Amino acid sequence: MTQKVAVITGSHKGLGYAIARKLAQKEDIQVVLTSRQEQDGLAAQQRLSSENIQVDFHPLDVTSDASVQQFTTWLQQAYGRVDILVNNAGVNPTMQPEESSLLTVQMETMLATFATNVLAVARMTQALVPLMKAQNYGRIVNVSTEMASLASMSSDYYPLAPSYRLSKVGLNGLTALLAKEFQGTNILINAYSPGWMQTDMGGSNAPFTADEGAETAVYLATLPEGGAQGKFFAEMRKFGGAIALPW
Repeated sequence: MTQKVAVITGSHKGLGYAIARKLAQKEDIQVVLTSRQEQDGLAAQQRLSSENIQVDFHPLDVTSDASVQQFTTWLQQAYGRVDILVNNAGVNPTMQPEESSLLTVQMETMLATFATNVLAVARMTQALVPLMKAQNYGRIVNVSTEMASLASMSSDYYPLAPSYRLSKVGLNGLTALLAKEFQGTNILINAYSPGWMQTDMGGSNAPFTADEGAETAVYLATLPEGGAQGKFFAEMRKFGGAIALPW
């Protein structure tokens, strides 16, 4: 098989769908769409097929060890490889009233947010990196947020959003540690902020589309050998190109 295989988590709608669509339009990439609910993924696959964009689909719950193991076994049997992993699946409980302060945030909410936004990314990386190491090639993109930048957190204008912010700080830390571990290999891992987009999470008042938010993900997913490693990028439209942010 000459095509690269790209897995995008939570890709039946929103940003994940936009990333999957853009990558699938490249002739040298076979996209594997994923979602927790099979009917959602199949519907997304059909929407793309109606545009003559062909993708594969397999159910995947990134918070479940059993689901990730089953998905990895299927992927190995179906393709024998994986080249690109975009960890897009995430949750954001910011609109809950108790998320306005660290003094009122619910521990259950914080734990559930970490389970999806941090631990699930670690789980997916542990599962799929062996397939990347086997061919000494991999591109991993972690969807983060500028709200997780420690350099600007004390003075930015965003909501406090402790569960979401701290989970993405954890994701950024995971990205930096894995980049250190991947030194000397052709496996490149980076995080990026897609910005405020018109998705279920961002709402209809957001200034940008999911397609615009997907641009940096596609750039990082297709980095050449020797490309960026362990960096935190802004959305490309913000600066007209790929610009790394301070952690």
